[in-house]
This record gives sequence, structure tokens and C-alpha cells, in this order.
Amino acid sequence: MADLNTKISDFVWKNLSEKHVNGKRDPFWESLRKTGTELWLDTGDMEEAEANWTAEMSALTTNNTLLDSEIQKGIYDVFISEAKSIVRDLPLEEKVKEIAFILNARHGLRLASKFGGMVSVELHTDTAHDIKAIEYYGKRFHEMCPEQFIVKVPFTPEGLIGARHLRESGVRINFTLEFSARENVIVTRVARPNYVNVFLGRIGAYMIDNKLGDGSGAGEMAVIASQNWVTGLSARNPWHTKLIAASLRNYSQLELLAGTDVFTMPPKVAAAGRKSLTGKFKSRTHENYKVSLYTSAKEAQIEKFWTVDDKVLNLAERLDSKVPATGTELIHIAHEEGCEDIFPVLSKEERLFIASDGKIPVHSRWAKKISEGKIAPDTLLTLAGLASFATDQSRLDDRIKGIIS
Repeated sequence: MADLNTKISDFVWKNLSEKHVNGKRDPFWESLRKTGTELWLDTGDMEEAEANWTAEMSALTTNNTLLDSEIQKGIYDVFISEAKSIVRDLPLEEKVKEIAFILNARHGLRLASKFGGMVSVELHTDTAHDIKAIEYYGKRFHEMCPEQFIVKVPFTPEGLIGARHLRESGVRINFTLEFSARENVIVTRVARPNYVNVFLGRIGAYMIDNKLGDGSGAGEMAVIASQNWVTGLSARNPWHTKLIAASLRNYSQLELLAGTDVFTMPPKVAAAGRKSLTGKFKSRTHENYKVSLYTSAKEAQIEKFWTVDDKVLNLAERLDSKVPATGTELIHIAHEEGCEDIFPVLSKEERLFIASDGKIPVHSRWAKKISEGKIAPDTLLTLAGLASFATDQSRLDDRIKGIIS
């Protein structure tokens, strides 16, 4: 297998020739950087990135969905066909997974070469509950480009364990699919990653789509609470974790959340902010934004997005002091500590509901379990996010199968 990995690495690097973009300085983004916020573009589209890249930006981030969007354009069809010969001796499903890895690495290297910054690359969704696979592919990504690649690992019990092992091996980690301060407290203590996230746009969408509120304030509160918890934990830990306000939905959030460690911005949001805002930024990481809730949200436990209770702190402490060997063991410990709503055990029917609802779960399906403390809104969004990525990964895999069959 070592020989195959070497061949794959050589193939991924072969004939890589991207013209480097020297981003120009921009006072607008420089002002935002002075608040302490790193600026990352959230796109896999080379042309979009080039149109918005400036000297103040330091990274790009992709995911299964963004990569799939690029693959479906057909720009890698010949590359996929050529990769077939390298993995010809593997079973079909392994061939597909290896070629998906090759595509992710190749596109990441193109972005890294063109823009000179860091690039987040994401694991195949089939690895999300497989500790050994998380470590195996995470190390391979790291070895491919150790100075610029950051490996995304999803919020699952196995993801926490796998990411901790990768960090102990020196792999840089961007831990993904978190939606709350309490999730990020657990991740910071247990996985010890370089970066954690709050996908704040989906928090507002969850409230709007389920008629729980007008969507304002909750995502911002989750970011600010997470930032303060992560900063506090990092100050006393030998490792340092930064918070990402992930995939901003509205350019106003550039001002509302200035001072957050990192912004990931879709190019359209970055362009709209550059056009519409004054560029006079100040840190807002201690703001207390008002969250608009309707009476229907009385038992929806929306506050779980930004509050951290003693049960969570105890669980984080226990998991950090002795990392479990398996995801099943981690779930058992979480239930013992009263955190079943973060790591619920779902029936087959409930998992189908998660997958069918898309990125935003239908609250009414889960209202009873939420009120009973058996699941929570942040957990629902994490599960839905992973299911959504799995759908897009499957679409990408199908294109690979169609080409290599």
C-alpha cells in the first residue's frame, strides 16, 4: 500500500502549474485584519477566488459540496480517467474513495499553489465514523502538503478521537460541523484542533424555517460565546485553538463579528461587504446581541447554541483526561455525564428523517425529544450537515464511477 500511496502522491503533483496570484493590498480588508480576524475565502472556484483575493487573505476552505460543484463542471474528467490506471487493482468502492481523495488533494494543491495560502481539505464522508480511516487519510493529506494543508474532520464521536490522534502526530486540523459554544468546548478540550467552527447562517435558517424566530442574533451569539470559551481554554492549554465564524451569509456580519479569530467568506459576501461597508471596523467579540424568539420557541432550547453548563464542562474534562478508544465508548461516557442530547442514539427511521430534511431539520419532528433532553438543536444541525455533505459526496462518487466504469 505504501508503494500505491507514493504513486498517488506523484500523480497528484504531476504537471501542477498554476500561475501565482499576488494579491494587492486593500485598506478595507486591512482594517478588518487589525481587529484580529484572519480572512479566508470559502470557495473552490478558482476564478471566483482570484477576483476577490487580496494580500490580507491567508487561506481558502473547501468542502464536499464545493468540491462536488467543481467536479460536476467536467474539468477533472480526463484526470479521473487517468487516475483509474493507478488504482486498478483495488475493489470498486476503494477505487472511488481513492480517486475522491486524489481529486480533493489535487484541487487543494492547485488552490495552494495559485494563492500561496493555507487550504482546508475535507475527508470523504464515509470516514466520519471510522477512526482508522480518519487517521489514514488525514496523515496522507498532511504528507501531501504539510505547510499548507489543514485537514477537516467532522463532529462525530470517532472524529473527536481521530482528530486527537492526528494532532498528536503533528497534523493540522480544522474541526468542522459545530454549531454551538458547548460543542466547541468539547472539541477544543478533546480533539485539540487548530481551528473550530460555528456555521452561524444555518442557526438563523433553522429558526426562520421552523418559525421559532426571525433568525437574528442567535448565530452571532453562538459565535461570540464560542470565541470567548475557546480563547479562555486556549489561554491555559499548551495548544492553541482558533474559532472560525464559518461561511458568513450576510456582509453585515463582517462588522457584527469583527475580532473573531477567523472569517470564512463566500466570494459574493466578501464582494458585497467590500462594496457596501465603510471599512471602519472594531472588535465586537464582547457584544451581547438580542435574539428574537417567537412564543413557539419556548421549549425549543435555542439557548443551547450559546450556553455551556457544568455537564458539558465535566464531560470535556473527563474525555480530555482519558480519550476513549472507540466512538461507542465516548457516547456511553457522554450519556453517563448527562450529555445525551449532544451524542444521541438514533433509530434507523430518525436517521432517514435527518437525511431527507436536508441542511435544516424539521423542528416539529424532534420537539418532544428536545424537550426531554434527548437531542438538541445544535446536534440536529450537526447531524444534518454531515448528511448533506454525504449526499454531495455520493453525487461526486457517482460521477467518478461513471467515468471509470
